[in-house]
Amino acid sequence: MNPLSHANPTGTPENLLRWRHIVIEGPIGVGKTSLARRLASHTNGRLLLEQPEVNPFLERFYRDAERWALPTQLSFLFQRLDQLREMSQSPQFEQMVVADFLFDKDPLFAELTLDDEELALYRKIFAGLHAHTPVPDLVIYLQAPAESLIERVQRRGHEFEAPITEDLSLIHI
Repeated sequence: MNPLSHANPTGTPENLLRWRHIVIEGPIGVGKTSLARRLASHTNGRLLLEQPEVNPFLERFYRDAERWALPTQLSFLFQRLDQLREMSQSPQFEQMVVADFLFDKDPLFAELTLDDEELALYRKIFAGLHAHTPVPDLVIYLQAPAESLIERVQRRGHEFEAPITEDLSLIHI
């Protein structure tokens, strides 16, 4: 029997309700936000979304990654930290939270984009902040072929994401 098939009177599977903080992760364009929205709606959970559109450095990063990597990375780091702190301090944390980002994944991007000195600084900042973030109860990792990711990112039509499609064509997920 599928453990998620036994539903309570609200229609939400019992096993799903035992998790208070669920994270949907995966590469860009895989459907993290779409699944997070559906899961939060289905469980009456609180939705916590990454907000790349409010990162003031992201567009500049895609034009000149070497110059803008550190401020872009730190902006995302503090944005996620603020969201998680607000979530954990809110009385609504008793409600299930579904997020489309994993705080612990942040250093992976830092390692790819920062030079050695910037990375050393970033790691010190991250280490000081990490202890103050809630740990998710469940992480769901989504995968898709690179061709699908490229098509989805292009379909979204965010001009600043155009360089990503070139990077995705080099990988096979």
